[in-house]
Amino acid sequence: MIGIGAMAIACIGGISLGVAAALAPRVLREPLLRLIDILLAFPELLLALLVIAVLGRGSTNTLLAVGLSHIAGYARLVRSQVLVVKLSPYVERAVTLGERPWTIVSRHIVPNTIRPLMVLATIGVGTSVLTASALSFLGLGVVPPEAEWGALLASGRNFIDVAPWMSLLPATVVAMSVISITLFGRRLQTLLARGDPS
Repeated sequence: MIGIGAMAIACIGGISLGVAAALAPRVLREPLLRLIDILLAFPELLLALLVIAVLGRGSTNTLLAVGLSHIAGYARLVRSQVLVVKLSPYVERAVTLGERPWTIVSRHIVPNTIRPLMVLATIGVGTSVLTASALSFLGLGVVPPEAEWGALLASGRNFIDVAPWMSLLPATVVAMSVISITLFGRRLQTLLARGDPS
């Protein structure tokens, strides 16, 4: 749930920031581009740790921290897609017909930029699971007695000599989840590529 919720936050924030960075007036566009560049300069786990340091521990804060740490990558992808899509013939036709800018963005630009984001977000769920587990393993994520794979792995490491399964089982579940989600994302990418008329 943390992985899926974090990706929802990252996608919504990334789409909003990416569209704004591509279509806003120059006076707003430049600061937004610099903000994206600054966020991309920091590792995602470090950004998540910073958010946790500000908000505190807990499952909701972990979800927010992981989601906010992924926004910049999605914003960069959305911005590049918007710059391509806004030059397409159907957008030029909508401008010529006098459609309002908000209608053009919501009806023509955003729907046609989401396709590559879907694949990246699917794969990103695995990355979010891994980041959330890392935060909990470090003692900065979900607060006990809530169960979380990273927290279970951390509690089992004290007994690894006498009961190694306490660490091996959560670690295996995390690894299999991330691998399965990534393989699903790759498969989705292949299916979308086959359905692409270009």
